[in-house]
Amino acid sequence: MKAVCATDLSAASEATIESETCLECLGRIGIEEIHLVTVIPSNVYAGMPGIDFEKRRKRALKRYKKVITDHGFDVETHVVRGTPHRRINGIAETIGASLTIIGSRGKSPLENRVIGSTARNLSRSTTKPLLVNRIERETEDPDVLRQHLFQRMLFATDFSDNAEQAFEWFTQLQHATKEAHLVHVQTPKDPGLPEGEDPEEELANLAATLEDLGIETTYEVRSGDPSDEILAAEAEFEPTTTLVGSRGHSRLRRLLLGSVSEDIIVRANGNVLLVPPGQR
Repeated sequence: MKAVCATDLSAASEATIESETCLECLGRIGIEEIHLVTVIPSNVYAGMPGIDFEKRRKRALKRYKKVITDHGFDVETHVVRGTPHRRINGIAETIGASLTIIGSRGKSPLENRVIGSTARNLSRSTTKPLLVNRIERETEDPDVLRQHLFQRMLFATDFSDNAEQAFEWFTQLQHATKEAHLVHVQTPKDPGLPEGEDPEEELANLAATLEDLGIETTYEVRSGDPSDEILAAEAEFEPTTTLVGSRGHSRLRRLLLGSVSEDIIVRANGNVLLVPPGQR
């Protein structure tokens, strides 16, 4: 399996790449080849006064490549120019990546308003599973907030086809995941199941599947606003990563700022693994 790891050469990106535990977790789920991608914005060019971008970039990528290679991965580097999320998606498609990884400093009042953040734009447009690796905020030398990427998983489901596809990721995660908590949020706007079917029973069936994989599993049905209730479950269970599907019923739906998956990307305390449609 191949993964794209997007880096802007910031301290946050460095924390994602240089975490030994995170690299070990990627190895456990079958990642063998990592492609480091750096996108140079169109308004940044060589020779800008005061900063030697090219020298800094080459030095950082060389260091990152050595760290990842030393952990047994094959590594390729890509330096491209353009709009970050479009170029990252393009490379992921070209190489046939199974996963795109990006570090994020996490929620803040400003980030909740800024629509142009790379992580948010990727969550809207990616056709590959996206892992948002949460990094410490407000420190000059940040570290990842969750050392183990997949050890404790929170899985949020509305029983849609896309949620089912997201659940299938547990077959990849079984060698890295020890515990899982499944949650379904009932809401009048989106009942999720045909009338007469029991969400508790459906969750119990999913839990039994994970138990067969050797993953200790609990589950619950909640009621209320989906985003708020999923985040409340995250606060209680304290997972290393929340796994959620992005419905993508239509192009318009994917662009709506109020979508549950995008809300989780922005507001979650820990990592988020977002699985878009068509990933079966």
